[in-house]
This record gives sequence, C-alpha cells and structure tokens, in this order.
Amino acid sequence: MPLPDPKTPWPPPEWTDVYDHLTTWDAWYSNDPARLAEAYGGDTGPTMRPSQLAGGVVGRLSRWFWGTPQRQAHTHKLHVPVASDIAATSADLLFAEPPTVRLPEDVDEASQTRLAELFGPDTTDVLIEAAEVAAALSGVYLRVGWDRNIADRPLVSVVHPDAAIPVFRWGRLVEVTFHREVERSEGTVWRHLEHHAPGVVQHALYVGDSNNLGRLVPLTEHPATVPLVDGLADDGQSIPTNIDSLTATYVPNARPNRRWRTHPHAYALGRSDFDGIEPLMDALDEAYTSWMRDVRLAKARLLVPSSYLETGGRGGGAWFDADREVFTELNMLGGKDTPAISAHQFAIRHAEHAATCAELFEQIVRGAGYSAQTFGLTGEIAMTATESNARERKTLRTRGKKVRHWRQALSYLAEVMLAIDNEQFGRSSTVAPAEVTFAPAVLETRRERAEAARMLLDAEAASVKTRVQLVNPDWDEERVNAEVEAITGARPDAPEDRV
Repeated sequence: MPLPDPKTPWPPPEWTDVYDHLTTWDAWYSNDPARLAEAYGGDTGPTMRPSQLAGGVVGRLSRWFWGTPQRQAHTHKLHVPVASDIAATSADLLFAEPPTVRLPEDVDEASQTRLAELFGPDTTDVLIEAAEVAAALSGVYLRVGWDRNIADRPLVSVVHPDAAIPVFRWGRLVEVTFHREVERSEGTVWRHLEHHAPGVVQHALYVGDSNNLGRLVPLTEHPATVPLVDGLADDGQSIPTNIDSLTATYVPNARPNRRWRTHPHAYALGRSDFDGIEPLMDALDEAYTSWMRDVRLAKARLLVPSSYLETGGRGGGAWFDADREVFTELNMLGGKDTPAISAHQFAIRHAEHAATCAELFEQIVRGAGYSAQTFGLTGEIAMTATESNARERKTLRTRGKKVRHWRQALSYLAEVMLAIDNEQFGRSSTVAPAEVTFAPAVLETRRERAEAARMLLDAEAASVKTRVQLVNPDWDEERVNAEVEAITGARPDAPEDRV
C-alpha cells in the first residue's frame, strides 16, 4: 500500500465501519458527555426523532440513554468515568512497575548498557500512555524515529489506531500509513501522511476537505512538515532507514477481535476493553442520573397560596421568601378554609440506586475482563499477596494475555531501536531480539519474601545468592554479590547451604 493518490476519499471507505467504532470507544474514553451524545445521535434537539422508532442499529442506539434527545436547555445527564478508569487500570497493571528489557546473556555488556539507556524513564512513560490507549481503542502503534535536534538516540512515540491505516499479512503488520491533520480552517483540511515500509518512511502533504485528501503539495508548504525536508531523498518524499525492519509495530489489546474477525482489512486488529459493555456503561450513566434526579426532587419545597406572595408592584412579579423570619401582616380571613402552607419533600431511593449502580459496575468490569477486587468493590481489606492473587484471578488472567502481546512487541521494538541507533547515530551495538520480563502484578511484602527464603533454606533448596535475590528483587548483580559475601564472611565456619 503506497501513499494514496490525490483526491482519494479519506478515511478509505473500507475502513469507515472500523473508524465509526473507534469514534464510539473514544467518546466513552474521553469522559465528555457532549461527545457521547454526538456519538449516539442524542444532541439533535428536544423532540422525538424518527430514528427512535426505526429498527436496526440506528434505531437501537438512538433509544439508548445517550441517544435520547435532551428535552430542556440544561441537561442533567450524568456520566460516570468507568471507561477511562478501566483503561488507566489496564495500563497500571502492565507498566506501573517498568519491565526489564535485556539482550541475551552472551551479548556484550556495552550493548546491554545502551539498551538500558534506550529504555529509560522517558520510554517507560510512553509505554504507560500506549497501554492506556490500547485498552480503550483496541490496540496501539509504537513508532521509532529520530531527531538529532532533540536527542542523540532513537525516540519512541505513540500513534492511536484512529490515525493509522495498516496492512496485515498472516496477522502481522507489514506496512502502515499514519495520518494527522495539521490544520483545519473554513472547510479546508491539511493532512500529513507518513507511510512506513521496511527500509523507508515516505511523507506527503495533502490539502483537501473533511472527506477527501485533495491535492498533493510540497512538504515545505506547511510549517508542521518543514522539519522533514532536510532528511528526504532525491524523490522529495522518502527517508531511508537503512534497516530491513519496519520502524513501527502494532500492539493489540486483546485477541481475537469478535467484531471484525471477518473484516478483510481489520481482522488482525485487537479488541477494546469496552467492546460489548457499552450498553452496561450506558445503563450505569442512566442509573446515576436517576439517583441524582431523586436528590434534586427531594429538595424541600413549600406550596403557598397566591395570597401569601409578596408583589413587586405592577409588572414586578410576586414571590415568597421562605428564609424570612418576620413577615408583614397578611390581609386575609382566618378559619378552617384559610389556605395553608404545605411542605413537599420526596424520598431519595438511596439503597435501591446504590445496589443497582454497584451491580452494573461489577458487571462492567467483569465484562472488560477484570475482577471486582481490582477496582476496590470488595472494600479495603488487608490481604497477603497470595490472598490478593486468589481474589484477582480474572484480572491476572487478562493481564497475562496482554503481557504476551506486549512482550513480543517490546522485543521487536528493542531490536529496531538498536538498529536505528547504529545506522543513524554511529553506534555499534549488537542487534538481537530482547528478553522482556514484567514485574508481578501483586507484589509480595519483604516479610513474605523473607518467609519464602526461610522455607528454601530449611528445605536446602536454594543457594545464598538465590535467597538474597528473592528477598531483594530490585538489587543489581553487584549489590547481590556484595550481600552474599557479607553473609558468608560473617559465619565462615558455617556450611554454605545453611548460611
């Protein structure tokens, strides 16, 4: 798939259905009620629409809570940010503790050190962002590039799936075109397209409208693409990477994708954590909105006869001040027929709403692949790591599936970064697939690790070094060796296996 021709419809028609679903998931992820109403067609006015009486997908969605029209100027619809909470939790489970990325043991130490530099804190921050986007939008792209004005090493950036047109072969990414709007004004849209293929990255700038790429113009025509010009080859579009690998990789959030499994182009995309639970999230918003409506209606209100109202004179209106302590004498007759002030206050159905919302929330997180314990639905109870693992079994299984996708992607990413580092920055590191190790999801306390080390000592099943590493998993090799020497030196007469 080369760069598209001018005047090509955009996004490509074969990707319209995919982008529509990505737009819906993005609306849930954004926590913006206006975008939710727009996604479900609920912002078109206060009257009943014909679509609400129709059948099919359009009719069904327009009858959702976020698809119903607003019947007053000020909306009281409440949105619960459960979708963004799920996405953020998924990212925390994967990268709250940075993974360890190392080359095979037989690789020279200089290459190991350089890889550790490439996967420093800034790269870890990018991975946290990428993991959250992947959970929300079914997957994410990691792109490797370089800019000598910013850093003397390769840089990793995140590209969202609604800004990419990929090409898969045998379920693997072989080409991808990233696109972004660099300017939109008065119906004119400037788009920058970036096509990644093995050995080359092509760039092009188009000027069109919302649905069409329009004409092709030089990259020098817009400030956003001018910095790319210096690195272009003679054709004015290509930047050679001088490596055989693709400088981008795709990380699916989960597979298989039930929604697009038969799609000729999107079959290899991942599955969003929101896929299939949109009706439940819609119902949760409706339940919370009903709860808050009860709160509003339960405000105490006084109904007073018209004769009790004070007037502001001709054309000045009338009112009754319920907070006033002294009233002027009312000009009215007494007796049993005298109008009375009546108080009205509705009950708040707190228990019913709380139970409904809790049940919906639990069904939502379960449908997304997580345990209720992960989101604190079982209360704050002190537990050991073993007990926590038992309660979060579903979450740990989901995390394990995601880890396999990320481990493969990060191994490839490390290989590409080392290759680009060698070609563009004159390094001589060994290029090889990296070994990626993720930290456990539920960390044991130091006391629990010490008890495990004691059990290994009693069973004579581990050396001093192994036990030191078990109790102190964050120590490097040098510090572990120093601790072993200190322990064995303290008791030189003791057998090594009993130290």
